[in-house]
Formats: sequence, C-alpha cells, structure tokens
Amino acid sequence: MLLDLKPRFLRFPGGCFVEGEWLRNAFRWRESIGPWEERPGHFGDVWHYWTDDGLGYYEFLQLSEDLGAAPIWVFNNGISHNDEDVLDSLEFARGSANSTWGSVRAAMGHPEPFPVKYVAIGNEDCGKKYYLGNYLKFYNAIRESYPDIQMISNCDGSSKPLDHPADLYDFHVYTDSKTLFNMKGTFDKTSRTGPKAFVSEYAVWRTDAGRGSLLGSLAEAAFLTGLEKNSDIVQMASYAPLFVNDNDQTWNPDAIVFNSWQQYGTPSYWMQKFFRESSGAMIHPITISSSYSGSLAASAITWQDSGNSFLKVKIVNFGSDTVSLTISVSGLQASINALGSNATVLTSSNVKDENSFSNPNKVVPVTSQLRNAAEQMQVTLAAHSFSSFDLALAQSELVAEM
Repeated sequence: MLLDLKPRFLRFPGGCFVEGEWLRNAFRWRESIGPWEERPGHFGDVWHYWTDDGLGYYEFLQLSEDLGAAPIWVFNNGISHNDEDVLDSLEFARGSANSTWGSVRAAMGHPEPFPVKYVAIGNEDCGKKYYLGNYLKFYNAIRESYPDIQMISNCDGSSKPLDHPADLYDFHVYTDSKTLFNMKGTFDKTSRTGPKAFVSEYAVWRTDAGRGSLLGSLAEAAFLTGLEKNSDIVQMASYAPLFVNDNDQTWNPDAIVFNSWQQYGTPSYWMQKFFRESSGAMIHPITISSSYSGSLAASAITWQDSGNSFLKVKIVNFGSDTVSLTISVSGLQASINALGSNATVLTSSNVKDENSFSNPNKVVPVTSQLRNAAEQMQVTLAAHSFSSFDLALAQSELVAEM
C-alpha cells in the first residue's frame, strides 16, 4: 500500500517519537542499529508503548531505498545531545565502508552509502528555550561537514521571515475540516525569496475525522490543491501519521490501519493516490466560475506516463449539493483522446463514512471511462466528492479554465 503511493521521500523515525516526553525516552539512533537481539529498545512515552527498535535507523534507511524515496532524517536536538552524535549518524549513512561508522553499516550488510540529503533539526520545538541555540550548533556543524545536506527548521516561515538560516522549514497543521479546506490559500502570499516549506504533517483530526472519514479526506484534498499551486515554494508534503496498529491506536486518524493479518486504507490514504503524479508535473492556471465556487477547490497539471501525456483536472466538491460544471481547456495544441481518458471519483453516501476491516472498500476511488472527454465538456460533481478527470493528450502545453 505504501509503494502504491509512489512516495518521493520518507520522513523518519517520526515526530514526537523523536523527542519523547522526557529526554531519557527519546529515540537514540546508536541503540537502534546492530544485531536486533542486542538492541536495548526504549519506552515510547509519548504514545505509551515499548519499542524494541527492530525498526531502527538502519531499517528506515533501507525502507527509503526500497521505496526509491529520499530519506529525511529527523533527529532530537535536546541539550544532552552534541554535534558529534549527529555527525556520527550521518557518517553511518553516508560514510565510506572504511570510516568508523560507515564500517558498522557495511558490517550490517550495506557497504554502499545511503543518499541522505535532508535532515530535520528537531520536531515542533520552535519557541522552546534552547531551540535556536541548539539549532545553530547543529546547523553549523552539519554545514561544515556535509555542505550539500538540506537542513529543515522547526520554525514556520510561511507568514514572516525566519531569524536563522535554513534550507526548508516545517509546517504542521491538524485541524477541523472546514478550517483546512479554507487553508488551501495558505501559501498564496508567502514570500518567494525565503526557504521553501516542508508541510511534513497535515491532517483533519478529532470529531470531523473519526477513525478516518470521507469528510476529512476532502478537506485535505482541497488543502493539497493549494500546495500544488504553490509548488514553487512548497517543496514537499506528507500526511501524518502513516501507519497505526489497530490493537493499540492512540491517535486518530491514520492513513493505513493494520493488525497481524489485515490492512486497509482510510479515505485519506485513497485521497493521496490522486496526487501521485503531481511530483515533477507541470502546474497550470485554473479559474472557477460558479455559484458554488465557495465550496469548490481545483487544480490542473499535465503529466506523462510511458510516453503518454495527460491533463489531470482535480476538483473537490466540499458542499452538500450536486454541482454541474463546464470544463473548458484553452491553449491546447493537441486533440483529446476520449478513448484514453478517465474519470476517478472518491465519494460515499454519507460524508462521515469510514473504512474498516469488515468493509475496507466502503470509501475508495471508482474509475470509469470519460466518454465525453473534449476541450469543452460537461461534468457533474457529486455532493461531498473528490473527482479527477484525466484527459489523454498528445502535448502538454495548455491553460485550463472552468
């Protein structure tokens, strides 16, 4: 299921898990490498469970490699850590097989270095008493030893400039569905000259989310269309949390729910599949002219697959009314092939519907052939739905209007 999302990066080992409620319970990379049976493990006091750290620093690097995703190493910046500890972790990942820590990696079966290019200095620690001082120590030490590594600050630079150097900054948001839907324009007025944004945690939560609702996924989809349109300054985005064990669920919702023999995706998981082609795609301007525009969100991209080009128009209908629209594409320099065009819709009979082990496909995308695909075509958006119209093209130079 994770591979099906075609992830471009993996942020690990997590957020609050990195910090711990108390520093003695923070994730420590040195104790998560080497033979599994010799790892001491630690108490994850934020989420209240013991972990044997069998899924440790090395395994996260391996998982990133297996997925073809860039590893993003999030480390604790607490005052008891020192610069050398983090530099050692980078040497473990990137050092030669003859280096002190690179030789440990080689002995574990991976002589070739891992391409760690991003590190996050802490998690949600901006504003804490010692964060800036510690951050600068880490930043300077890493920049000196690994000048190509991109460093991520915990401080939000979306509305005002940062007061310290950074290549990217973290942006986290957990809120209700209406608020997140309206946050689709969050980065519209952000400075284009500062560090880029890493929206490393986003989700609808609490009442609107349940254990993963259609309602939550629609608001998240609208928010992501805004990130797409601001992709010149939003470099990466990741839903959180990714996995949850159904037998020990502390946080709701999560993208993929599993037990010892089953798994299913929440509507938020399926929503993300609509955005798989966004990385490396070409974004196009789009306008919405409708009496329902206040409850709509949309974006348009062109992307390629196996030599074929497509215009993908994604539209969220956050309202309770069915909406009819005319999609009009101008500037198109190639005909649309209706036979190769499809429509995919994520919706359900109730906006609070969820998936479960007993009904894992209650809220999943449904794809059908788009027989009326053309430069101008009529579409109907079901109430509380997320639709993607994939129009087969010969070229991708166009402007989309609605």
